[in-house]
Amino acid sequence: MRSWRRRTSETLFRHRLFELRRELHASADERQREALVLEAPRWVNVVPVLPDGRVVLVRQWRFGIGAPTLELPGGMVEPGEEPALAAARELVEETGYRAGALELLGEVEPNPAFLSNRCATYLATGLVRVGDPEGDGEEEIVVELAAREELPALVATGEIRHALVVAALYLWEVAPRA
Repeated sequence: MRSWRRRTSETLFRHRLFELRRELHASADERQREALVLEAPRWVNVVPVLPDGRVVLVRQWRFGIGAPTLELPGGMVEPGEEPALAAARELVEETGYRAGALELLGEVEPNPAFLSNRCATYLATGLVRVGDPEGDGEEEIVVELAAREELPALVATGEIRHALVVAALYLWEVAPRA
Protein backbone atom coordinates (compact mmCIF):
# COMPACT_ATOMS: atom_id res chain seq x y z
CA MET A 1 0.00 0.00 0.00
CA ARG A 2 1.30 3.44 -0.91
CA SER A 3 1.69 6.08 1.74
CA TRP A 4 0.96 9.68 0.85
CA ARG A 5 2.51 12.97 1.93
CA ARG A 6 0.83 16.34 1.79
CA ARG A 7 2.42 18.67 -0.78
CA THR A 8 0.04 21.62 -0.60
CA SER A 9 -2.85 22.71 1.57
CA GLU A 10 -5.34 25.51 0.97
CA THR A 11 -7.98 26.60 3.48
CA LEU A 12 -11.35 26.94 1.73
CA PHE A 13 -13.52 27.76 4.74
CA ARG A 14 -12.98 28.38 8.45
CA HIS A 15 -15.59 28.17 11.20
CA ARG A 16 -15.38 27.58 14.95
CA LEU A 17 -16.54 23.99 14.36
CA PHE A 18 -14.06 23.07 11.62
CA GLU A 19 -11.71 24.18 8.87
CA LEU A 20 -12.18 22.84 5.34
CA ARG A 21 -8.96 22.32 3.40
CA ARG A 22 -8.15 21.21 -0.15
CA GLU A 23 -4.89 19.27 -0.13
CA LEU A 24 -2.65 17.81 -2.81
CA HIS A 25 -0.92 14.59 -1.80
CA ALA A 26 1.83 12.64 -3.54
CA SER A 27 3.04 9.08 -3.15
CA ALA A 28 6.66 7.90 -3.31
CA ASP A 29 6.14 7.01 -7.00
CA GLU A 30 4.91 10.60 -7.54
CA ARG A 31 1.25 9.76 -8.11
CA GLN A 32 -0.89 12.67 -7.01
CA ARG A 33 -4.30 12.92 -5.43
CA GLU A 34 -6.50 15.76 -4.26
CA ALA A 35 -8.23 15.38 -0.88
CA LEU A 36 -10.74 17.45 1.02
CA VAL A 37 -10.07 17.43 4.76
CA LEU A 38 -12.23 18.75 7.57
CA GLU A 39 -9.90 19.75 10.39
CA ALA A 40 -12.11 19.47 13.46
CA PRO A 41 -11.41 19.65 17.18
CA ARG A 42 -11.36 16.49 19.25
CA TRP A 43 -14.73 15.35 20.57
CA VAL A 44 -15.79 13.49 23.69
CA ASN A 45 -18.73 11.31 24.64
CA VAL A 46 -19.70 10.41 28.18
CA VAL A 47 -21.50 7.27 29.37
CA PRO A 48 -22.95 8.56 32.67
CA VAL A 49 -24.15 5.74 34.94
CA LEU A 50 -26.22 6.49 38.02
CA PRO A 51 -25.71 4.45 41.21
CA ASP A 52 -28.86 2.42 40.36
CA GLY A 53 -27.34 1.49 36.97
CA ARG A 54 -29.47 3.73 34.76
CA VAL A 55 -27.75 5.72 32.03
CA VAL A 56 -28.26 9.47 31.66
CA LEU A 57 -29.12 10.39 28.05
CA VAL A 58 -29.89 13.69 26.37
CA ARG A 59 -32.38 14.49 23.66
CA GLN A 60 -31.52 17.49 21.52
CA TRP A 61 -32.23 18.98 18.11
CA ARG A 62 -29.69 18.21 15.39
CA PHE A 63 -29.73 20.66 12.49
CA GLY A 64 -27.87 18.29 10.14
CA ILE A 65 -30.87 15.95 10.03
CA GLY A 66 -33.53 18.46 11.05
CA ALA A 67 -34.76 16.31 13.93
CA PRO A 68 -34.13 15.53 17.59
CA THR A 69 -31.86 12.66 18.56
CA LEU A 70 -31.37 10.64 21.73
CA GLU A 71 -27.68 10.64 22.64
CA LEU A 72 -25.06 10.47 25.31
CA PRO A 73 -23.81 13.82 26.56
CA GLY A 74 -20.71 15.02 24.78
CA GLY A 75 -19.19 17.68 22.63
CA MET A 76 -16.04 19.46 21.52
CA VAL A 77 -12.76 19.65 23.37
CA GLU A 78 -11.87 23.33 23.64
CA PRO A 79 -8.40 24.51 22.56
CA GLY A 80 -5.89 23.66 25.31
CA GLU A 81 -8.44 21.57 27.22
CA GLU A 82 -7.71 17.96 28.19
CA PRO A 83 -10.34 15.50 26.88
CA ALA A 84 -11.19 14.26 30.40
CA LEU A 85 -11.87 17.83 31.52
CA ALA A 86 -14.03 18.38 28.44
CA ALA A 87 -15.98 15.21 29.30
CA ALA A 88 -16.55 16.43 32.87
CA ARG A 89 -17.60 19.88 31.61
CA GLU A 90 -19.97 18.52 28.96
CA LEU A 91 -21.56 16.16 31.48
CA VAL A 92 -22.42 19.01 33.87
CA GLU A 93 -23.51 21.38 31.07
CA GLU A 94 -25.80 18.89 29.37
CA THR A 95 -27.16 16.84 32.29
CA GLY A 96 -26.63 18.73 35.55
CA TYR A 97 -24.64 15.77 36.95
CA ARG A 98 -21.02 15.83 38.10
CA ALA A 99 -18.94 12.64 37.96
CA GLY A 100 -17.10 11.28 40.96
CA ALA A 101 -14.88 9.32 38.57
CA LEU A 102 -14.15 9.31 34.84
CA GLU A 103 -12.58 6.36 33.05
CA LEU A 104 -11.41 6.43 29.45
CA LEU A 105 -13.12 3.61 27.54
CA GLY A 106 -11.42 4.26 24.21
CA GLU A 107 -11.22 6.49 21.16
CA VAL A 108 -12.56 6.29 17.64
CA GLU A 109 -11.90 8.22 14.46
CA PRO A 110 -15.32 9.55 13.39
CA ASN A 111 -14.63 9.34 9.64
CA PRO A 112 -10.93 9.19 8.72
CA ALA A 113 -11.75 9.46 5.02
CA PHE A 114 -12.07 13.23 5.43
CA LEU A 115 -12.19 14.13 9.16
CA SER A 116 -8.93 14.70 11.01
CA ASN A 117 -10.16 14.31 14.58
CA ARG A 118 -10.78 11.67 17.21
CA CYS A 119 -13.61 11.12 19.68
CA ALA A 120 -12.84 9.82 23.17
CA THR A 121 -15.46 8.03 25.27
CA TYR A 122 -15.47 8.21 29.05
CA LEU A 123 -17.43 6.23 31.61
CA ALA A 124 -18.72 8.54 34.34
CA THR A 125 -19.63 7.05 37.72
CA GLY A 126 -20.32 8.39 41.19
CA LEU A 127 -22.74 10.89 39.70
CA VAL A 128 -24.04 13.72 41.87
CA ARG A 129 -26.81 16.06 40.77
CA VAL A 130 -25.45 19.64 40.93
CA GLY A 131 -28.13 21.57 39.04
CA ASP A 132 -30.19 21.75 35.91
CA PRO A 133 -28.72 21.25 32.45
CA GLU A 134 -27.52 24.56 31.04
CA GLY A 135 -26.10 23.55 27.67
CA ASP A 136 -23.63 25.82 25.95
CA GLY A 137 -26.11 28.63 25.42
CA GLU A 138 -27.22 27.31 22.02
CA GLU A 139 -28.50 23.88 23.02
CA GLU A 140 -31.98 22.87 24.12
CA ILE A 141 -31.61 19.63 26.02
CA VAL A 142 -34.04 17.21 27.65
CA VAL A 143 -32.48 14.69 30.05
CA GLU A 144 -33.80 11.12 29.90
CA LEU A 145 -32.83 7.97 31.80
CA ALA A 146 -32.63 4.41 30.47
CA ALA A 147 -31.69 1.12 32.04
CA ARG A 148 -28.55 -0.44 30.57
CA GLU A 149 -30.54 -3.42 29.31
CA GLU A 150 -32.82 -1.05 27.34
CA LEU A 151 -29.95 0.42 25.30
CA PRO A 152 -29.61 -2.36 22.67
CA ALA A 153 -33.31 -2.02 21.81
CA LEU A 154 -32.99 1.78 21.60
CA VAL A 155 -30.19 1.30 19.07
CA ALA A 156 -31.97 -1.50 17.17
CA THR A 157 -35.17 0.53 16.78
CA GLY A 158 -33.31 3.66 15.67
CA GLU A 159 -34.22 5.68 18.74
CA ILE A 160 -30.45 6.01 19.25
CA ARG A 161 -28.89 6.43 15.81
CA HIS A 162 -25.97 8.83 16.27
CA ALA A 163 -22.99 6.78 15.04
CA LEU A 164 -20.57 8.11 17.65
CA VAL A 165 -23.05 7.29 20.41
CA VAL A 166 -23.47 3.76 19.08
CA ALA A 167 -19.66 3.43 19.02
CA ALA A 168 -19.44 4.76 22.61
CA LEU A 169 -22.03 2.26 23.80
CA TYR A 170 -20.06 -0.52 22.11
CA LEU A 171 -16.84 0.61 23.82
CA TRP A 172 -18.69 0.49 27.14
CA GLU A 173 -20.07 -2.97 26.35
CA VAL A 174 -16.66 -4.46 25.58
CA ALA A 175 -14.80 -2.70 28.41
CA PRO A 176 -13.40 -5.06 31.05
CA ARG A 177 -15.61 -5.12 34.12
CA ALA A 178 -14.17 -4.98 37.61
